[in-house]
Amino acid sequence: MVDRAETPAPLIRQPGVGSLLLGWLRSPGVLNATPVLIFFLIGFVGPLVIVLAFSFTPERTFDLGAGFTTENYEHIFTESYYISFIWSFALAGLTVACNLLIGYPIAYGLSKLFGRWAAPVMLVLVIPLFVSENVRLFGWYLFLIKGGGILAGGLKTAFGIDTGTLLYEPGTILMGMIYVYLPFTLFPIVLGLSMVPRDQVEASRDLGASRFQIFREVELPIAMPGILIGALLTFVLAVGAISEAKLLGGQNTPVIAQDIQHEFTYAQNWPLGSAISVLAIVVTGILVVLVMRRLDLDRLLGRR
Repeated sequence: MVDRAETPAPLIRQPGVGSLLLGWLRSPGVLNATPVLIFFLIGFVGPLVIVLAFSFTPERTFDLGAGFTTENYEHIFTESYYISFIWSFALAGLTVACNLLIGYPIAYGLSKLFGRWAAPVMLVLVIPLFVSENVRLFGWYLFLIKGGGILAGGLKTAFGIDTGTLLYEPGTILMGMIYVYLPFTLFPIVLGLSMVPRDQVEASRDLGASRFQIFREVELPIAMPGILIGALLTFVLAVGAISEAKLLGGQNTPVIAQDIQHEFTYAQNWPLGSAISVLAIVVTGILVVLVMRRLDLDRLLGRR
């Protein structure tokens, strides 16, 4: 037998990190997305970075190089700015809860019951969105104002009842927020309920499931992504609400957006306003991440 020298296997050179990154940057998807990415960095990330930097500068300074301090964040808790956070998040949570209770039956009717009437009902719900939010809220202000308001004046003229005013109360602010943000809760729920297969509902009914069991075991789990998206969208918008508190609350109920506006305008305290903004973004972002972890976007978008 003749011994044959074993030839070593050829070495396969692995591409380096630099070449992989360069190949990724040259891919068509990245090249097409570059203009949008640049616009996003300049118009969204850039201002947030500036606000974050201002939040660590001394109070009532307009120079980013004036020094580093955390006193702005300390003042949020020592000067009772935290009350605005409590009010804003409480009103936003109540708005989401009320809109879910109001919106789910309407969404169920739009997706399952109304048939040819679904389009006209949807149109009625969409038309107010073409009118400015301030104009719609001012209409509520005219309706509820004391004395010359439509509600008070109508009741006094017709029945001699003096109702006073319903303005400047937290409940009135909540009513305005429910009215303004209901469509943002409703339409994602309609999308979620439209994903519920009718044959599964009928099969459950044939197997003896009650209406509540069908709702709990079939409709709710399948529609949950749409419900969560509607709740999340409404919550984020409601946390930053300011018109409702100004027009209907008369600034008696402090909210986050009102404090931010005051610090950036009347008080000229940009660092403190930036700190309030950053803290609001962080708290809201944490809540958004917790909700997004429960969402299956691929399933919601029909990718699987």
